[in-house]
Amino acid sequence: MAKEKTLKDLFHDTLRDIYFAEKQILKALPKMHRAATNEKLQSAFEKHREQTEDHVARLEQVFEMIEKSARGKTCEAIKGIIDEAEDLIADYKDTPALDAALISSAQAVEHYEITRYGTLSRWARELGLKDAAKLLDQTLKEESQTDQNLTKLAEATVNEAAQGATA
Repeated sequence: MAKEKTLKDLFHDTLRDIYFAEKQILKALPKMHRAATNEKLQSAFEKHREQTEDHVARLEQVFEMIEKSARGKTCEAIKGIIDEAEDLIADYKDTPALDAALISSAQAVEHYEITRYGTLSRWARELGLKDAAKLLDQTLKEESQTDQNLTKLAEATVNEAAQGATA
């Protein structure tokens, strides 16, 4: 008979999912940085790469707290979002809309991360993992701020530039 799965098991599986996702994001961000033409967007990608390194380190701390090894579990969702971003880079290369496409892709990543960290934080509290919840909340706040910053950048310059000279 199969072992009954609990919230503790789900927490661990989801932690493994976001750990894999963060590692994939670390690989994707330099590509997005190189593809961007807007200097502020390039800076945003660089800042997010640095933050993502911190996110990975925090996740590793959470794994230690639950006495599990830090190992990812393939996340098909993030793989799909990153594949879509790579397609957009190829489809919009050398066009005025490239940076807007990059922001769109980056925000898809942010929204995925926000859902995962929000859920993990709630579950950590329910499981009595207050220190883990604090670490997850810190990352959740950073992910939300990054999303807001990308929106501001899109609204301030990128979306208008994406309309091109003929607009």
